[in-house]
Amino acid sequence: MLDKIEYNFDEKINRKNTNCAKYDGLKKYFGYEDLNPLWVADMDFKTPSFINDAIINAAKNSLYGYSIDSDEIYQSIINWQNTQHNWQINKEDIYMINGVVPAYSACIEAFSEENDEVIVQTPIYPPLFKCVNANNRKVVVNELKKDENGYYTMDLEDLEKKITSKTKILALCSPHNPVGRVWSKDELEKLANICIKHNIIIVSDEIHSDITFKKFTPLSSISKEIANQTITLNSAGKTFNIAGLNSAYAISKNQDLLNKFKKIAQKREIQSINFFGYIATKAAYDNGAIFVEELKKYLLSNINFTKDFFEKNNIKIDFGIPEATYLLWLDFSKINLSHEEIKELLLRKAKIALNDGVSFGNNGDKYFRLNCALSKKALNTALIQLSNSLK
Repeated sequence: MLDKIEYNFDEKINRKNTNCAKYDGLKKYFGYEDLNPLWVADMDFKTPSFINDAIINAAKNSLYGYSIDSDEIYQSIINWQNTQHNWQINKEDIYMINGVVPAYSACIEAFSEENDEVIVQTPIYPPLFKCVNANNRKVVVNELKKDENGYYTMDLEDLEKKITSKTKILALCSPHNPVGRVWSKDELEKLANICIKHNIIIVSDEIHSDITFKKFTPLSSISKEIANQTITLNSAGKTFNIAGLNSAYAISKNQDLLNKFKKIAQKREIQSINFFGYIATKAAYDNGAIFVEELKKYLLSNINFTKDFFEKNNIKIDFGIPEATYLLWLDFSKINLSHEEIKELLLRKAKIALNDGVSFGNNGDKYFRLNCALSKKALNTALIQLSNSLK
């Protein structure tokens, strides 16, 4: 464990021409190259030096052959979940995979049959829809409820009404992307008890669990019964800005469940991890606790900076302060424009790239997702562009 981490989140980073999706993919995904990119959920901060140093040290051997998992990588995951989230897991509960989204798709094949139903709680991370449809399953939408302050909660009454004999999986996003909720233990228990009652497997995406501003509870840590019904997907990728290294892991206390997943993961060849992914994950979890605390402080200051900027400049865009992540779910409904008109304004006049809310579900109309994980100076520039476009 490092005693001190010095990190400059205000440092300007040039990511153009680095095969970076966020910057170099603008023309492909938005049709314009001259946009300020605040979309893809990675951060415009340098990966911590303790990870870079570990990668550089490993590269000195000048050989990049096939890799294999080690006891050390499992122990780093075990220690991290214990110290950060008070969740006790064992090596046999963990299975290494090359990404959370590929693992989601594998879970759908493993725990359901064609034409079965998978419940998603919209607005939700768009690849989940694709995973369900690509496996020839049916998406069942259980919309989150939103109060007058923009605070989202689960609609468990609607959930029970939607369940049929064909419902096999519930896709849980915890913490939630894009609304930024950290579900309480009580909310998770109520949700899980419904799933247990109807024998529905919960696939819990907890990739944002380290970037939280209130207590996070891993779903499977609540009880043996809930753990028996759950498979958890996670990665150091979001927290430490190493998503491109394709290193993730699945956790389940239910060995039958985990074995079913392993069978499909091996069939799809998603269990082969990048050599540097192993190195980076271990370095992150062995040395990253102080870094995460510093990161969260900076992200929260950016979130509050954005809120203050909107209020001071009388910008009629609402968002609830997220309890997790660096993603802001912006509500443009007070602006007297259609969704498509807002989209065109952002691209042509504001010159900023945000994620289209409709891609997160039907309740994303007039919403766009903004990534505020960048230097405060760069964030201020983007917000000025947005403000000027609305005048």
